[in-house]
Amino acid sequence: MRFLIDECLHTSLTDVAHNAGHEAHHVTRRGWSGFKDYQLREVVLREEFVFVTNNARDFRELMGESELHAGMIVILPNVTPVLQRELFQRALVEVSKLPDMINKFVEVDSDQVRVYDQPKLK
Repeated sequence: MRFLIDECLHTSLTDVAHNAGHEAHHVTRRGWSGFKDYQLREVVLREEFVFVTNNARDFRELMGESELHAGMIVILPNVTPVLQRELFQRALVEVSKLPDMINKFVEVDSDQVRVYDQPKLK
């Protein structure tokens, strides 16, 4: 899988993905810091990234407007980089059990990992 990590999350999450055998990029390392949410959505859709963010409210709506997307992982709540890495690792374990991430939405917090189909807003 190909992941794009949002700038609201630590850059070390790319290492977590790489160590699990995935391709991963961070918004800041790709020169996309400061992009508006809708601009990031365009990049995510065009490059077929699974988007990893802490900004559930805005991106749940933006991705729900898309007919098709590669998936999204939300790390809740806003926590330290160490906990972000742990939560992302837990999400990756669950994601590895899926046949694919197309139109899937994954939320992970200290209690559980929830996987569901992205509701369409159109």
